Amino acid sequence: MTKPIEFKRVGEGNLRAQVYQQIRLTIQRGELAPGRKLVDVDIAAQLGISRMPVRDALMQLVHEGYLVGTTRGFTLPTLTATDVADIFEVRRLLEPRAAAHAARTLDAAGLKTLTAALQEAEAAAAAGDADRFFQANSAFRNCWLGAVENDRLSQTIARFADHVLVVRLKTLSHQPTQAVIVAGMCAIHEAFVKRDAVAAYDRMTHFIQNAEERFMKLSPPLQHSNDEGESIPLQGRS
Repeated sequence: MTKPIEFKRVGEGNLRAQVYQQIRLTIQRGELAPGRKLVDVDIAAQLGISRMPVRDALMQLVHEGYLVGTTRGFTLPTLTATDVADIFEVRRLLEPRAAAHAARTLDAAGLKTLTAALQEAEAAAAAGDADRFFQANSAFRNCWLGAVENDRLSQTIARFADHVLVVRLKTLSHQPTQAVIVAGMCAIHEAFVKRDAVAAYDRMTHFIQNAEERFMKLSPPLQHSNDEGESIPLQGRS
């Protein structure tokens, strides 16, 4: 039986913002499975509020690419091979530059948090705990992104990383791939420790390339959009 998603009202502040943050965190934690629906009236009833702020929050998440609307609720978008390739291209353009910036600005407290996240990822991989590994990997990414002083850049990267959540869940739950990811995290961590912006740029580039290649190897046939907007099967690279 599917575990219910729980939403809680926090204080009397901006209700739309509260709902938005809770749903986004639910997506980021991987708690919203592909195909599962979020229904505005159900969420409103659970929170004891009107439907409108829930609807507004859901529509904002649609606008940002986190969800798509259906006749029976809101769900995660189904990514085509073209979608995945486009998102990874954006990440390759943005994340290495952001990592180079963070290598210069990450303070001692941030480095301590980054190290703890890396150690947690190593322990989770050794224990074969996919959920724990997913959380540690997210903490590692959020930590260095938090050191990027350009808020628009860090927020854009976070959104695109969240958009390929299905990619991350697939790769991070595969034990042989976890070892590859940990090695990449170690290399990035070393660049941050040395405050080496050039190494951070290069290692993040390599890390993203590995993530895309691993996903394509693990994926079943995806759909590819042709010039007429139709979907056609596309096999993952071997």
